[in-house]
Amino acid sequence: MFTGIITDIGRIEAIEERGDLRVRIGCGYDHSTVGLGASIACSGVCLTVVDKGEQWFAVDVSAETRNRTAPGMWKEGRLLNLERPLKVGDELGGHIVTGHVDGLGQVEAMLAVGGSTRLTLIAGDAVAPYLAAKGSVALDGVSLTVNDVENLSDGARFTVNIIPHTAEATTFKTLGAGDSVNIEIDILARYLGRMMELRASRV
Repeated sequence: MFTGIITDIGRIEAIEERGDLRVRIGCGYDHSTVGLGASIACSGVCLTVVDKGEQWFAVDVSAETRNRTAPGMWKEGRLLNLERPLKVGDELGGHIVTGHVDGLGQVEAMLAVGGSTRLTLIAGDAVAPYLAAKGSVALDGVSLTVNDVENLSDGARFTVNIIPHTAEATTFKTLGAGDSVNIEIDILARYLGRMMELRASRV
């Protein structure tokens, strides 16, 4: 379980094809505090540490994970938002994030507004029903508040604001129009959607 508050930016240092991808990620974490079998969210994807060393850890990325995440994400040199899992008693600074990608969004536009950047994104049908103005969403693992939502025939257009601190502390400083991001909907919206779906099927 995570909060969507990024604690480090990692860089993919090496990739090895083993059926699954063995991905080595450089980071600033103290390796003595990272246990084998621990979970680390990598740009919104909960992965298991299978090897580690001084300022790096390795994870195995399955074909299912590759298929569900942003194109080009698993390449050498790629920057990743990293978050260690929530501990009992930790401050919940963002919102509850599970590290499971529900769909992809594409950055349509970026606009400077004051000192912040307003991102406009397009999401598909799988995600659109769960986006709500002033609700929470995780983009590449970052907890954000949805400004507004516009329904489209095949999805939704929505906006979020990126303050300077968030841009500097995440990979968003390298984001551009046309880029894809991993989207995780709010867990409460997910369960509410499932309840409504089940109710409708029994009417």
